[in-house]
Amino acid sequence: MKTIGLIGGMSWQSSMEYYRIINETVRDRLGGHHSAKIIMYSVDFAEIEPLQHQGRWEEASRLMIAAARKVENGGADFLIICTNTMHKMADAVQKHIDIPLLHIADATAEKIKAKHLRKIGLLGTRFTMEENFYKGRLIEKHCLDVIIPNEQERESVHRVIYDELCLGEIKPSSKTQYIRIIDNLVGDGAEGIILGCTEIGLLVGEEDSQVPLFDTTKIHAIAAVEYALGPDYS
Repeated sequence: MKTIGLIGGMSWQSSMEYYRIINETVRDRLGGHHSAKIIMYSVDFAEIEPLQHQGRWEEASRLMIAAARKVENGGADFLIICTNTMHKMADAVQKHIDIPLLHIADATAEKIKAKHLRKIGLLGTRFTMEENFYKGRLIEKHCLDVIIPNEQERESVHRVIYDELCLGEIKPSSKTQYIRIIDNLVGDGAEGIILGCTEIGLLVGEEDSQVPLFDTTKIHAIAAVEYALGPDYS
């Protein structure tokens, strides 16, 4: 079993889900008392969040690179970043380490393509929905047709993530709002919806949508297990 390297803490609520899903998946595939070999570096999100909203991405990149090096030096065989938004600097991180980085968008796109879907709705932070580092990768590398909510809906999705989900607050009113936004994307032709923020799966699930939901936290965590165990346990 390879040792999984995690950069977490963005937020710790979703990082906790990563840890749970990874260990439960290893247990299910290997049986007995098996659990995953993991090295995690968890950042202080209060240092990261203002850099995001102030557009200070170079400073955020330096923090991520430093965290990745600590994980690598700790003995990890590969790395995952437990957040969608901070994949904005995934390429920069990969250039500064000698172990592979498993990209969350690639893992998600493979699940979408396995279901033979093409037109996909994307929910996430404003950065993930609007900027090219994520949406562009899905379009250019994986040939998906990606649609996003309108401007007002994007602001609502973003606000709920930072003001509620990252703080561990789960509000029924916000769930209702998200379901309505998902329904609107389906009305615009979305064949599936990417939950492109690792906290969104805490709020909505498969039962809340008439089309498949792709929970990036679960997909990324299971992809890490498959890489750690190799093809014999996939």
